[in-house]
Amino acid sequence: MFLRLALISLSLFTLFSCQKEAVDPLKAALSADDPAIKKVMNNLEAHEVQIALSVVDYSASSLAFKEYEFQVNDSVYFYPASTVKFPMAVITLEQLDDNGFINLDATITVNGDSISSSFRKDIRDIFAVSSNEAYNRLYEYLGNDFVNDRMYEVGLNNFRLAHRLSTPNAADPMTKGLIFQGSGEDELFEGEGYQMQPLKPLNLQKINKGVGYYKNDTLVNEPMSFALKNYYPISSMHGTMKRVIFPEYFSTDEQFKLSAELHQFLMESMQLLPHEAGYAKPEYYDSYVKFFMFGDNKADMPEDISILNKVGYAYGYLTDCAYILDHTNEIAFILTATVHVNENGIYNDNNYQYDETGIPFLAALGRQIHQQLLNTKQ
Repeated sequence: MFLRLALISLSLFTLFSCQKEAVDPLKAALSADDPAIKKVMNNLEAHEVQIALSVVDYSASSLAFKEYEFQVNDSVYFYPASTVKFPMAVITLEQLDDNGFINLDATITVNGDSISSSFRKDIRDIFAVSSNEAYNRLYEYLGNDFVNDRMYEVGLNNFRLAHRLSTPNAADPMTKGLIFQGSGEDELFEGEGYQMQPLKPLNLQKINKGVGYYKNDTLVNEPMSFALKNYYPISSMHGTMKRVIFPEYFSTDEQFKLSAELHQFLMESMQLLPHEAGYAKPEYYDSYVKFFMFGDNKADMPEDISILNKVGYAYGYLTDCAYILDHTNEIAFILTATVHVNENGIYNDNNYQYDETGIPFLAALGRQIHQQLLNTKQ
């Protein structure tokens, strides 16, 4: 199921001049009589909800969006988890374009490691199953300085990549670099590691969280500090997605620089279902890492809806950033949302309410917004 890229073009959609008077679809969705939504909305402070919605406005003469937000605040910290793999993948592809001599299928190995992969496989795995190992290899390739600088250059200033994911050396300030092997014996290149700049602690609201956390199997009875963690707020995620899906909406300086070939590869990778990347059902069901609309159901997803997205979940935070395209009903929107589910306020105890509260909320939110947009066309 690959994205029908032509459908992104406004010229191929009907321009609707007789739509109903638009209501706020986000407000309507959050006030819906849906148990999964009401459960979260009844305790907003604990669930730290932030949501951004951009609906493609087909009544406009050129590309435009109708914008809606709920509690979006870049100064209020939440842990972005695996969503940071999204800009890592995008900027890796930019760098491959810039280098020219390294291709997607070159064999890559982290210096000192015995496991090999390729950029093509790692980027596909980042989106299809949210592979930490793939992300960490790309981290050794680029390092956080390069990614942080590039995000700043395209206007996404509220962002800070600080560490690898789920590995003992997560915060090691020295990258290892990669060994690249092309198809011929003369196509061997070893990239050197480098010392990354020291990072200052984040100074944001709610940077210290909960009432305790486990460290080395010992409970520490004080809030956990996230001051040296990754930082990727809703506005920056949303802005990344817009730049990838609709680059023409931005000035040249604000666009990611990707060739047509690599841009198409990125778009295809972002919508991959696990089985399309070689991961077997039923363990890797269609909505394994697609929370909006379908995350609470392990059935096969319908073929007429494409979702290009990146999710993240860790420390009780569930986040999804997605471009959702309903081909049948000609509806398109970008939705980014985060919700916190940690009832006991203890971190690193693996006692989070992902399946009971978080994923049902995000799935219901996506369905409700889709239905609200559908209603405006009927």
